[in-house]
Amino acid sequence: MSVREFVVLGTASQVPTRHRNHNGYLLRWDGEGILFDPGEGTQRQMLRAGVAAHDINRICITHFHGDHSLGLAGVIQRINLDQVPHPVAAHYPASGQKFFDRLRYATAYRETVPLLEEPVREDGPVAQGASYLLETRLLSHPVESFGYRITEPDGRRMVPELLARHGIKGPDVGRIQRDGHLGGVTLEQVSEPRPGQRFAFVMDTRLCTGVDELAEGCDMLVIESTFLDEDERLATDHGHLTAGQAARVARDAGVRHLVLTHFSQRYTDPAEFERQARAAGFEGELTVAADLMRVPLPKRG
Repeated sequence: MSVREFVVLGTASQVPTRHRNHNGYLLRWDGEGILFDPGEGTQRQMLRAGVAAHDINRICITHFHGDHSLGLAGVIQRINLDQVPHPVAAHYPASGQKFFDRLRYATAYRETVPLLEEPVREDGPVAQGASYLLETRLLSHPVESFGYRITEPDGRRMVPELLARHGIKGPDVGRIQRDGHLGGVTLEQVSEPRPGQRFAFVMDTRLCTGVDELAEGCDMLVIESTFLDEDERLATDHGHLTAGQAARVARDAGVRHLVLTHFSQRYTDPAEFERQARAAGFEGELTVAADLMRVPLPKRG
């Protein structure tokens, strides 16, 4: 049975708090696990959340600020210590190669697992999974930062009424799905289009074209909302978003489930982020992320 869920390991920006670890997120997508932006303490948060090193197939780094990458050294060493039985791919801005190298070899350890370095240089596809395409878009931050988008190919949904009309049942349903036709009946005659799921991960950035392109039509958008709206000028100066800005992006992009995260330590009331997001006009499902939270992806449309 396929599982698609978003596991929150940490939600703090820049400075961790008593209740928020530095960033860290795992997307479970069927049989794969994609680890995003492992900050300090990610290994311990993985343990608390029931995430094993064996669960990681890809690591995606948006940019090389410490709260998004300092946990990478420990995660890489844990992958090797546990002798993960499959190669692990690492995606990160090519401009930060020197930082990746330093983190990968921060201390001595025995390498037992192939780590496939796949630096990101520009917008576009970067990897093809078994059931998804991984793409990137350049964001707007003081250092080069990329957001990630995962898109499942569109498929078709069988319609029971149409199957009955054409007398197709039992094993024949599987045959027409597999072959595309059966006894003069085509797959299109007994099914309807089913859009593939779309997921986007958007961290440190100002509003820009890349944010809009990543968010467009997403079933789930995970996006930073470092600041509240009253601090919008501060957000822009430091290359970040407010709760209201993030929500308007999601509203205009037709996002089904919005997950806000990456909160400044200056704020103590998470409910205020939700209030401002609703005030901005987002009416879909909304989650203000908390550490160790598990958020299932919406069912396919």
